[in-house]
Parts: sequence; C-alpha cells; structure tokens
Amino acid sequence: MITIESLTKRYGTFTAVDQVSFTAQPGRVTGFLGPNGAGKTTTMRVMVGLTEPTSGHVHILGRPFAALPNPGREVGVLLDASAQHAGRTGREILTIAARTMGLPKDRVGAMLDRVSLTEEEAGRRVRNYSLGMRQRLGIATALLGDPEVLILDEPANGLDPAGIRWMRDLLREFADQGGTVLLSSHLLHEIEVIADDIIVIGNGRIVAGGTKQELLASTGTLARAADPAALAHALEASGIVTTVADGAVFADADLPTVGSTAFAAGIPLTELRTADGAGLEEMFLELTAESQRDSITYTEGAVA
Repeated sequence: MITIESLTKRYGTFTAVDQVSFTAQPGRVTGFLGPNGAGKTTTMRVMVGLTEPTSGHVHILGRPFAALPNPGREVGVLLDASAQHAGRTGREILTIAARTMGLPKDRVGAMLDRVSLTEEEAGRRVRNYSLGMRQRLGIATALLGDPEVLILDEPANGLDPAGIRWMRDLLREFADQGGTVLLSSHLLHEIEVIADDIIVIGNGRIVAGGTKQELLASTGTLARAADPAALAHALEASGIVTTVADGAVFADADLPTVGSTAFAAGIPLTELRTADGAGLEEMFLELTAESQRDSITYTEGAVA
C-alpha cells in the first residue's frame, strides 16, 4: 500500500503540492491525473525520496522509501524514461541494476523477454533507442526486483497502440496478482480502461478521488430501450432519478447500476453510455478547469 498524508512541498513562495492525502491499495491500479504543472511528478518524486517534502509524509509498505532495506526489490519506479545512461546498452543498464539489488544474472534476460526487447536491441546503446524502447527498458528496470509496488509516471509516452495495449495488460496482471500500481498519465482513455481508482490533482491540491465508477457516475447515464417509459419506471422504482427526452432515458446513476436494473426488469437496452458521451475526459476537464493552461475566458469588450 502507498499512504500519503498531508503532503506539502514549497519552493520559496510557490506551493507545488498542498496538503495532498490519498492511498493506493494493493490489488488495484490507481490512476493519478492532473494537468501539466498540477503537482503529479513532484508528488511522485517525494514518494521515492528524490525530493524532500516541506511537511507531511509518504509511507510505502508501511515505511518511508528511504527506510526500505532494498528499495528496488520492493518498489519499482519509472519517472523519466529518458533519464538513462545514453552510452550504455540496455543489457548493461539492467545488469548494473540487478547487481545493485543482489539479483541473479538470469533475471536480466527474463526481464528483456518480458518487455519484448530483442537481443539485438538489448545490445544497442540507449542513445540509439526510440522513446518507446526507452519506456520498455524503464519498465523492465522497474520490474527487475519483482517488487510489490509500481510507481510509474507517463509510462505509455512514446508507445505505439500495440505497446500501449501490452503495457495495459502487464499492469493489469501485476495488480491482479496483488501488486499496488500508481500510474500517472495524460492518456485519459487508457486510465479509464485500466484504473480501478482515480485521484485528480489540480493546482497542487486533490480535487477528486474515489473508484472509477464513483467518479464517472457523477456524469450520469444515458440509456435507450424500445420502451423508454418502462425503463424509466423500472429505474425510478429502484430510487434512481430519471428524465426522458428524445426517446432516451437520462439517469442519475452509474452505468453498472442502470444496466443491472434494466436486466432485472427484463428490459433490453439498445444503448448505454455516460450521459455526456465523454466520460473521464469531461469529468477531468470540469474538475481541473481552473488549472488548465489552454482554458480561455472571454470578457465582454475584450479583444482576443
């Protein structure tokens, strides 16, 4: 488990992280979302001992990162795929990490296979790697010590669609086996697909947190059926507030609740989606509107 309590980091008069508190649970993938400059990376750097907090604390597996006896074998970290020695080969980087952690030599080959880096690629200098290859090498390094916790900052950056799918499956498998995953990403769709829990940060403060279902339920659900009136009646009988318009039923409940209620009532659905059609993206933009760099506010009489 990762536990963060009242974490604050100031740089002079600027507060990068302000009283941040949340947990990431074992067996679950926690998505950590926020606009550029919101405080995600600073929070993650504090987690792994690279940045000293002004106040508050972070515990990983019940203790501060610096107190872990062999951190690489307990916590896998990838904060910047480009922060690798450009003059070394991929195999050399993994070999040095394995020796540092006291791991057997055959662990290196196993990790290269796991992240689909070929022998030829493992023998190249990292300066000749694409960003996607560096991401794979970084993930291999994070997994090398067979840790219980993964902390990953934008691991899908530079991966092609097949690579993103591969990473998603890998992290899902890791969590399903009892591991804890904290994942930061700008790819909202990927977070929506893989995350069990979501934490949203804006201007250094947590603006929302909970399970994916809880947060997406706030957008409401749109459902269509051959008999919308019957569907609305079944939903309302279950205590769900509904509105019928243009042949669609808008319900103040999440997708699984609406779907299971319709199924129990024997009403086939022809459409079921979030009411705004945007899901996580719409929720994210709404929650972080004040910290969006590209948001535009027009004032009457102002000239753009």
